[in-house]
Amino acid sequence: MAGFVARLPKLFFRENFPKVLAASWSVQRPRQLHTVPGLRSLTRYDETTVNVDWQKKLTPEQYFVTREKGTEMPFSGIYLNNTEQGMYHCVCCNAPLFSSETKYDSGTGWPSFWQVHGTVDSDESNTNALRRTDNSMGSTGTEVICKKCDAHLGHVFGDGPEPTGHRFCINSVALTFKSKSAQ
Repeated sequence: MAGFVARLPKLFFRENFPKVLAASWSVQRPRQLHTVPGLRSLTRYDETTVNVDWQKKLTPEQYFVTREKGTEMPFSGIYLNNTEQGMYHCVCCNAPLFSSETKYDSGTGWPSFWQVHGTVDSDESNTNALRRTDNSMGSTGTEVICKKCDAHLGHVFGDGPEPTGHRFCINSVALTFKSKSAQ
């Protein structure tokens, strides 16, 4: 053991180590799904969405936002000023996410909702959205993703209206809208 520990610095400072390490980082590895009974992921992957070629299914902007965790420009989304009654669905897997009854104008430039569709009291366990900690912008935030296909939808903040106090700030490009009159 002592010999191995003594050789560690030499391993990390070899000339080719960064090349080998960089090559191993660039390899895309498929996400492992648990198949052992009793083990469950927080995300309920739909069998039909696990092996989807998202770049072929989505527009470049949809792909950037939902699969690469991007953000559309504020005040540019098609659903920002939509006042029609209906349901907002995930653009990737069509899971129902937000009802127009919980949509409001937050003035932030993105469609905002005060509650996820399917929430009972404050319990979001039976909804198609999941909150995930996000440290990507230098401070801690809360990302909103689709439980069924892991699509990035937007973020949630604690400065929304009553009765929940939540502001789900969602990218229009991550949504499709189904009008109540068309259903």
